[in-house]
Amino acid sequence: MRIIPAIDLIDGKCVRLTRGDYDTKKVYNEDPLEVARAFEDAGLRYLHLVDLDGARAGRIVNWRVLERLAAHTSLQIDFGGGVKQDDDLRIAFECGAAQVTGGTVAVRHPDRFEGWLMRYGADRIILGCDLRDGRVAVSGWEEDSALEWEPFLRRWRARGARYVVSTDIGRDGMLQGPATALYRQMRAVFPELRLIASGGIRALDDLDALAEAGCDGAIIGKAIYEGRLSPEDLQRWAEAQGIA
Repeated sequence: MRIIPAIDLIDGKCVRLTRGDYDTKKVYNEDPLEVARAFEDAGLRYLHLVDLDGARAGRIVNWRVLERLAAHTSLQIDFGGGVKQDDDLRIAFECGAAQVTGGTVAVRHPDRFEGWLMRYGADRIILGCDLRDGRVAVSGWEEDSALEWEPFLRRWRARGARYVVSTDIGRDGMLQGPATALYRQMRAVFPELRLIASGGIRALDDLDALAEAGCDGAIIGKAIYEGRLSPEDLQRWAEAQGIA
């Protein structure tokens, strides 16, 4: 299971929200590159970078931050937030993203998202399946759709999706543990999908549980910024699993 630290961006700064609520914004560092380099210095290899301004605006906004992090670190960056048009996707890849996540576009413009899977390949396009009470949420989690996770994933697995990142929004930023039972159920129904878990991770035991559930990756955010888990802790866990 890959360890994937997260940086969320508002106004080019490293922030965290609670349950996706923009009114709960807390700035942890004004220089995302400093944060990314700390991850890299610890030996971590991946980064989950989210453009929260872009998610709200419906277009990529913090592309210069992506470009800077990709140019000045060796981290493999998966990028999301505001990637809804072909030009947004082009900009993200040109600025150095290794993978790009699309959630809202997969709900509202499925033909476009399917075209991205065909054009760029399922290893570079991640399906976002972020859930509130079992239903897919869109537009920076500010709107709920009527789609439940199982038919949503079934549709996209049939269309070629391979990677899925899923956040249980009710747990995001709460440090109360991840939705391990949900991820275990997803893996039971779709064992061929590479599932990346996000939201609620607070301790190394949570990583053990997610790995046992068969997750391909785990995204860790607030636990790092609140000092519960250090980048070095995460790297040692990965090394102990033989996956560093």
